[in-house]
Amino acid sequence: MRTALLFAALAALSSSPAMSQSLANTAAWDQPFLPPALEWSGASRALLADPSNPWTTEFERDPAHDFSPDYAATRAWFDRLDAASDLIRIEQFGTSPEGRPIYAVIASRDGATLDPAKPVLLAQAGIHPGEIDGKDAGMMLLRDIAFGAKGDLLDRANLVLIPILSVDGHERASPYSRPNQRGPRIQGWRNTGTNQNLNRDFLKLDQPEMRALRTFINALKPDLYLDIHVTDGMDYQYDVTYGFNGEFNAYSRSPASSAWLDDVFKPALDAALEDQGHIPGPLVFGIDDQNPRAGLNDGGLGERFSNGWGAAAHVPTVLIENHSLKPYDQRVLGTYVFMEASLRLLAEQAGPLRAAIAADQALRPAEIPANFEADPVPHQTRAFKAVLYETYDSPASGRQEIRWLGRPDPEVWQLPYYGSRPSLSLRRPTAYWIPAYRTDLIERLRLHGLAMETLDAPRTVAVEMLRLNDPTLASRANEGHVQMAVTDVTPMRRDWTWAPGSVRVPTDQPLGDIAVLLLEPQSNESFFAWGLFPEILSRVEYIEGYAIAPLAEAMMAADPALKAAFEAKVASDPAFAANGDARLAWFYERTPFYDERYRLYPVARED
Repeated sequence: MRTALLFAALAALSSSPAMSQSLANTAAWDQPFLPPALEWSGASRALLADPSNPWTTEFERDPAHDFSPDYAATRAWFDRLDAASDLIRIEQFGTSPEGRPIYAVIASRDGATLDPAKPVLLAQAGIHPGEIDGKDAGMMLLRDIAFGAKGDLLDRANLVLIPILSVDGHERASPYSRPNQRGPRIQGWRNTGTNQNLNRDFLKLDQPEMRALRTFINALKPDLYLDIHVTDGMDYQYDVTYGFNGEFNAYSRSPASSAWLDDVFKPALDAALEDQGHIPGPLVFGIDDQNPRAGLNDGGLGERFSNGWGAAAHVPTVLIENHSLKPYDQRVLGTYVFMEASLRLLAEQAGPLRAAIAADQALRPAEIPANFEADPVPHQTRAFKAVLYETYDSPASGRQEIRWLGRPDPEVWQLPYYGSRPSLSLRRPTAYWIPAYRTDLIERLRLHGLAMETLDAPRTVAVEMLRLNDPTLASRANEGHVQMAVTDVTPMRRDWTWAPGSVRVPTDQPLGDIAVLLLEPQSNESFFAWGLFPEILSRVEYIEGYAIAPLAEAMMAADPALKAAFEAKVASDPAFAANGDARLAWFYERTPFYDERYRLYPVARED
């Protein structure tokens, strides 16, 4: 019934004069409620294979170039390519929760083992399967490498394509997955088969897909990593937007790599895209959906995302966000150009880029900025290629809504740009100690590639423990977790005996920043923040009122200073003074009966 009503509404929209321009500029299947598409006819259309080519893809064979094949058809095409070309091989590196192989397609002249002297470009598509541009672009590019005029791309570099990372989400496909996006007409689902967003899992490594990806990346050691998405949000002229942490001289945990991306990569990619008729732009997001001129921001720099993780792990990472309102063929062709230009540049620039990566890996900052938040003060003013729009009174929302008009604005907007700033600085200890029973956390750290020492006998170590004062629980679940937060901690020196199987994680290693971000409870990317330590919030033993009341009276009689502190608390805090249970709990916490491990964070620092 809902589908029938939707078709009726779409039919009404299709017959509306206001939609005529939109329908004229879009593919056979489109959401007619979307804004009109800007006219485009780029030189990259020449990349589409002739219909007589036996290696045309389903995307190319589709008359509207608005179709992307399902998982089985995609794999069958790559298997055929693998069998026909010595340059192509398929490697499975994981299995999804629903049992589908997760695989990469490797293009190389090196055979079964990649030559470490050659740089590696890793292009990943389908972490959000509805945003699948990179898969179809990668199929075309690999075809042209194997059987076309692009074989020289492999002379000095290797290409690894992950065509579909979230394979289960890819197969939850329908025309109704992404209402804000123009094509392909059948799209995968944003989350996985277990309803998880893999693009929030780069640091905590909850999901099997991301654990497999991390293991694969650690073995592959890519020199450049492209994470290919499709954005939402406002309309504008840019069709391929992209960004990375540290862009425009912003803070980066890998400043040398970010400088290379800013000074070398970005000008070369912009030139390549423009030469093929595309309009590249910086990765930005509008700060006010109702007011496009209000300004732009960076969308966040957290390590849960690929660009944040890449900066912390010293893997140069570029987040590509093709514009959702551009037709599918325009986005796919732009992605092809982006991948090809990246591979060519990587071959030319392997030495300088690897030197930048080595410089970043050698960094050991004593203080680590964390918990980035939107800066309320704009960093700069940005030129912005906008699209004309108007506002109208919507009877549905009862307010003014935006109507994009499908025509470039001849005026280049000058918009304030709001970046991110850290709200916390974390001290870098010499090492962390993790108890043996937290095998889950130890395994995640190993998957990241962190070096650690595992005890085979008990060891007593002088460490700093943290008492968490008034931690809070989120009011709703996020990514399968009830998140936790703490802003106030009390450090305590202890001699602690660590059982066999406990690990010592030194921070004097290239991934030391990742250890700090994951193991400091105040970090909003930490295991604690993701709710993985609920047990420390449970207090087991307690004392009855009939026991603590006389004990409290005796404690005051024996300790005048304690009595004075209690009376000061009563005088300054009326709510406390009126709460008999809270008053008795105050004394209980100061007795040796109180659970000294309550709210004691079990991961310790070593100075």
